[in-house]
Amino acid sequence: MADVIVEKKGAVTTATINRPQARNALSDEMVKLLDAMFTEGEHDPATRCFVIRGAGEHFMAGGDVKKFYANRVKPAAERRADTERGVHQLHLLAYKMRRVPQPIIASIRGGVAGFGMSLMMLADLAIAAEDAFFTLAYCHIGLSPDGSSTYTLPRIVGQRKAMELALLGERFPAQEALRLGLVNKVVPVADLESETEKLAQRIAAGPAKAYGYMKKLFDSSLGNSFERQLQAEGVAVADCMGSNDLVEGVTAFVEKRKPNFKGN
Repeated sequence: MADVIVEKKGAVTTATINRPQARNALSDEMVKLLDAMFTEGEHDPATRCFVIRGAGEHFMAGGDVKKFYANRVKPAAERRADTERGVHQLHLLAYKMRRVPQPIIASIRGGVAGFGMSLMMLADLAIAAEDAFFTLAYCHIGLSPDGSSTYTLPRIVGQRKAMELALLGERFPAQEALRLGLVNKVVPVADLESETEKLAQRIAAGPAKAYGYMKKLFDSSLGNSFERQLQAEGVAVADCMGSNDLVEGVTAFVEKRKPNFKGN
């Protein structure tokens, strides 16, 4: 069976990482399938929300350490070249996740380690079960972080805390992840699927163009000057003002009813 199972239900596309026997550790096939899903969905107006989750009891254990162990006998130069090729593909996926206009939800239970944390932080929202636990983990096998975590983590938790999580690699529970802002909500394990579905449907029913601009604007804000960010806001809000969703939104507000956004 494929390392990622992609299911489309209405306006929500769900990717289930499917290596439960390895705690959903990263594979080359997994990267290719996730990349293909976002490539296909990016310009699909029928797709208005993505969900990423793990099969079984864990979200993702990060890189496949058993594969690293098997490769240890290769010459150092060959290991380095293989890693550079693999990380290039991984980083194309990370870039694509931030580029797609649709919001991405990470639905998390069990272990979240290494690139699992990177994947979670690349999502726009994260909902975790009470049994979730987290560790950046790279330091324990002599690696520096990848998958964009050195970019996303300090922006979420701050530079000092990010260094602590990276240097010590300590494991922490879901409630601490909530306190740090790494997840938006913690729910009982039995409620994770239904709460994720509820959140995904709410996002899918929202104003797609406005959501896309929200992602783009927030992602660019820390690298922009004040003047450039205001210019970008002006372009975005003017484009939204010309959309059918804007007309529906203000009409629903005046008529005191729930808006029925079509995503255009």
